[in-house]
Amino acid sequence: MRMQTVPDGFMQDSRGRLVPEANVRPSDKLQDELVRRLHHEAEPVRQFMMDFKRLCFTEINAFLDLVAEQYGTKIGSDKGNVTLTSYDGTLRVTVAVGNVISFGPEIKPAKVLVDNCLSRWSEGANANLKAVVLDAFDVDRQGSMNVGKILALRRLDIDDDEWKRAMQAISDSVRVDVTKDYVRLHRRGAVDAKWELVSFDLSKLDVSEV
Repeated sequence: MRMQTVPDGFMQDSRGRLVPEANVRPSDKLQDELVRRLHHEAEPVRQFMMDFKRLCFTEINAFLDLVAEQYGTKIGSDKGNVTLTSYDGTLRVTVAVGNVISFGPEIKPAKVLVDNCLSRWSEGANANLKAVVLDAFDVDRQGSMNVGKILALRRLDIDDDEWKRAMQAISDSVRVDVTKDYVRLHRRGAVDAKWELVSFDLSKLDVSEV
């Protein structure tokens, strides 16, 4: 729905209609004001987290370059995953680069070939194997296939030409779409204690600690 300019004395409802403020319940007005205020307060927090993440990568990459210089080498842009630990072993910062894998159009003929195999193996086929194969190609609520389960099919040692062609189609369908960068901070009270994640997820923050 395209947002329209709301004239003074009116409020726009969820259906895009202009409602005179005099006709809006006081509780709805207060709720609207609260939600907008919290969103406004959240924006600098979001920007701070983005700046902090950028700072982590900048500082750590500079440190890695410094370490490399000691050995007369250069790491370049492909620095990969690294974990840095405080001298006393109680603080840790990890930066990680993870590839997001999806499937191209080759996954469609791969599914057809797999279905053909299951049809041919229907008599006397291992029920557990069929369940594993069918589950791999099942889609979630967002219509996405489980990448891990599909790629795991290639590890099955099945001596069948059609099956091998299906596995080749799966391999050909793999696409590395984007790269996601992660920053994780951990801490512990002592070197023999368990690492605890320093959470930046609002849903996981314990306000009682403040």
